[in-house]
Amino acid sequence: MKRKILNWVLVVIWMLVIFYFSNQPNLRSSLPNLWDLIFRKIAHILEFAVLTYFLIKAFRNYNISAKNILFFSFIVSFFYAMSDEFHQTFIQGRCGAIKDVLIDTIGIILCLTFYKNKGKDN
Repeated sequence: MKRKILNWVLVVIWMLVIFYFSNQPNLRSSLPNLWDLIFRKIAHILEFAVLTYFLIKAFRNYNISAKNILFFSFIVSFFYAMSDEFHQTFIQGRCGAIKDVLIDTIGIILCLTFYKNKGKDN
């Protein structure tokens, strides 16, 4: 039971981390523009890969098939990515972008692929 709770706490904490960063009006670094863009897009991929990983760990605590674990983890992560971009439309200096949802989805799919192929024992 403690493991179930801990896994869901990690999901919520990570969602709050994503929300916090999305709530910042400017996340530009001091890097040159191209490197800043690359860094921020890699961050998108990683933050949603981590969210998906935490969701997989949380869903594994229930008696559901591996296929459904992947499906539910994808759906929750994807909808959170969409809600994250929608949230950014309300933040001064930010805008929501469909391309960022697609970039987030790369992270989701990478995590799901890793889990399906190698990460089942983690």
